[in-house]
Order: sequence, then structure tokens, then C-alpha cells
Amino acid sequence: MLIKKPDEIRSWEITDETLYRNRRQFMKAAGLLGLASVSGLSSTACGSPAVSAAAPRPQGEFDTDEPLTPEAAVTSYNNFYEFGTGKGDPARNAGSLRTKPWSVLVDGLVENPGRSWDLEALVRGFTMEDRVYRMRCVEAWSMVIPWYGFPLADLIARLEPLPGARYIRMETLVDPEQMPGQRPGIFGAGLDWPYVEGLRMDEATHPLTLMAVGVYGKEGPNQNGAPLRLVVPWKYGFKGVKSIVRISFTADPPLNTWQQMQSSEYGFYANVNPNVDHPRWSQKTEDRISTSSAGFAQLFGSRRETLMFNGYAEQVAHLYEGMDLAQNF
Repeated sequence: MLIKKPDEIRSWEITDETLYRNRRQFMKAAGLLGLASVSGLSSTACGSPAVSAAAPRPQGEFDTDEPLTPEAAVTSYNNFYEFGTGKGDPARNAGSLRTKPWSVLVDGLVENPGRSWDLEALVRGFTMEDRVYRMRCVEAWSMVIPWYGFPLADLIARLEPLPGARYIRMETLVDPEQMPGQRPGIFGAGLDWPYVEGLRMDEATHPLTLMAVGVYGKEGPNQNGAPLRLVVPWKYGFKGVKSIVRISFTADPPLNTWQQMQSSEYGFYANVNPNVDHPRWSQKTEDRISTSSAGFAQLFGSRRETLMFNGYAEQVAHLYEGMDLAQNF
């Protein structure tokens, strides 16, 4: 739908993860990226003799230079309660989600409220790009993920919010048939569906804020939030609402799902802050996820200090000047 892939060869089958970023940057320099949404050109056409996996790879403007979390871990160790509460449940159960066709309702303080956009029309013409971001979960584990998507600011400009819109609210699909974690009788059903998250408008339009359509240069997979999810790298991972079906523009801050469930533990801002502990554990350090020789995600021997704003303080600290970040957590 969004990224056309050749049938005979897959980039992840021939490209080692350590070479991945070199190849992607070469393709950007060659002018090959950003065409998939308008021409059908494969953005993973590494079978072409013009693409060299060993090409020099200057660090991108938004990239961290830390080693990538292996794809096997990124796609198998997830929080996505719509598919179950275990870390492996999303990978096991997300195959039931049907992502094509997909539509997104846009409403609230916006031009043409109530319009239902086909996803392809919603993102048509946007240049897809790679962003290698740190991801810090509120549970004190972390990854480094090569997301694939486009700036949320581009989408907001297309949707034309009215001057009174100060916040953006997003929600996930509700369909217990496709999302077994929403069915009655299990823990996930105790949440108040749909899953809701939101941002202040200056956060939403910040250059770091991404709408992702995939990871490792590929569309999806479902367990990572396909076909459209939010990525805000300086905030805890639960801010990244997945499988988005509704975008609303509001004058007041939306009540996010975990804030509604337990406001003393999960605030609206959810900025990564090692100086403000979760009531039940410290946020000063984190475990960086790796992959075992058997291919399973693991945590052993990877403890490290957590960085303020997840290492993005230079870019985003000004958004919160004058705020008490322990009060506005």
C-alpha cells in the first residue's frame, strides 16, 4: 500500500542489520526514497546494482548513532494490549488485524471536520524517510529503532486545524474480532477502549515527531502499530498510539488512556525524566533490549543511565521552560 516491495527479494534477507543504515542513506542520496507513495518505486530495492550496502552513511539530522536494536527484538518484544498483555502476545496475535483498506476520521477544530480519509489519500505525496530513534518504555527498558515514516507536522498542515486548536488527540481501532486483547474476560478488556493519546500542538509539530508506517525500511508489521502510529522519541513509549483510526483537534488537553486509568502514575506529558521516578520503580536507569542467540529479546547485562528527555534535551527542553516537570509529568 505505502511501500511497494519486490516479490523476489527482501532487503532484510540479504542486508545485515549493521549495514542497514549505510544502504538507506545511499538510497536517499541517490534520490530513490520518497517515491514509493507516488510512483510505486520500491524503497527496498536493494537488488539493484546501483545500491551498495557498504556505501558511506553520514548520520542523519535526527538519528542517534547508537547501535540498532535487532529487528527480531523490535518486532517480538512489544506492548500493545489490544493483542494481549505479554510482551510476545502482539507478535503472536496481531496477524488478525486487517490493515488494508484503512481509513482515518478527522474531526474537531479543523477544516472539513468529520471527513473520513482513506489512508493512501491521507499520506499521498509525503516523503517517507528513516529516523533512527531511541525508544524508552515507562517500564524502564529501551531500544534503538529505525522507524520509517513522515513528520506529523506535514500531516497537520494538510488537515488545516483552526486557530483555536491547541492539542491533537488520536485513538486506536476498536474491534475485538481483530484485536483479541479487547475481548471481555481478560485484563486488556479492563482498559477503557479506544486507546487514546494526545500532544500539545507545539509538541506535535516539532521536527522530531513522526508518523510511522513501519520499521527497518518496511511497512508494518502489525505488532509495531501498523498501518499508522505516532512516535515521539523524547516521551515514554506509551505515548506512541498505534493503529490510528481517528485524529481530533481540540482546545483542551485530551485525557489519555493511562492517565485515565491511574493519573498518579501516568501524566499527560510522559516526558522521559530520570529525576522523576514512577511511584513503583526508579526511572534513573534502563535496560537496553538485545537479542539472544536463539532470536529472543533479552535484557541481561544492558543496564544504563537514562538521559533527560531520552537524550533529546537539546532539541526539546525549550518546549517546557518554566514548567515544573515533576508536577507536569
